[in-house]
Amino acid sequence: MEQSRALPTEVDLSRPSAARVYDYFLGGAHNFEIDRQLAEQIAAMTPNLADTMRAGRAFLRRAVAELTRLGVDQFLDIGSGIPTVGNVHEVAQAINPEARIVYVDIDPVAVAHSRSILEDNPRTAVVQADVRDPAYIIAEAKKTGLVDFSRPVGVLLAGVVHFVPDDDDPERLMAVLRDAVAPGSYLVISHSTYEDQPQEMLDAQKLSARTATEITLRSKAAVTAFFGDWELLEPGVVHMPLWRPDSPDDVDDNPARFGAFGGVGRKPTVG
Repeated sequence: MEQSRALPTEVDLSRPSAARVYDYFLGGAHNFEIDRQLAEQIAAMTPNLADTMRAGRAFLRRAVAELTRLGVDQFLDIGSGIPTVGNVHEVAQAINPEARIVYVDIDPVAVAHSRSILEDNPRTAVVQADVRDPAYIIAEAKKTGLVDFSRPVGVLLAGVVHFVPDDDDPERLMAVLRDAVAPGSYLVISHSTYEDQPQEMLDAQKLSARTATEITLRSKAAVTAFFGDWELLEPGVVHMPLWRPDSPDDVDDNPARFGAFGGVGRKPTVG
């Protein structure tokens, strides 16, 4: 279904949007024919891609729930995309109604829609920013008044760092984010990989070059390096369904088929 809401003038409908393609795979209604065409092409090559998207969302929900239970009450969700069922604020505020969340995305459609649906939730805010400018993200998050960076914060980078090409030095960007938060903070990352993947998955990845956000597949070692010297929560960086499943029955017979690793790290306390 085409959304009837007026779109910002800067929205380019002449090319697919990665956020809207993602929304389509999750069953959302905030996508357009050009997005669906690309999604169907990708799905024809990788029939389990929708399952992969859902596995990524399930990993994020489990991680947010775990951090909230550990006492984290403020989150910075970078690359949040278009809101769908099971968003960070829904998960965190179901456990702690006082939890605060700042969503960050570069896509104007994702930002506009997020602001619309969250306008009645005073403990959330939306910032339009590029993951490649972490200093700006931190500054804008502070302006919302919802995140106190002198206290532990959960920084969420679910399915976004693989949109940062090597030429943009993702290691440096991650270091800036790690340095900006207080000891006891947590970092959640999920990231697409080429390891253990069939050729059709690698071929489908090439189609991402048709969007404004091409995907860079990376190894488990490279994803692990994004955590720096932070302490990894068990079971470490693993295929997403293997990270603290709600039930053993939730683990797929072949968790590698989802094509992404997930992990959570904690910034060591001083001394």
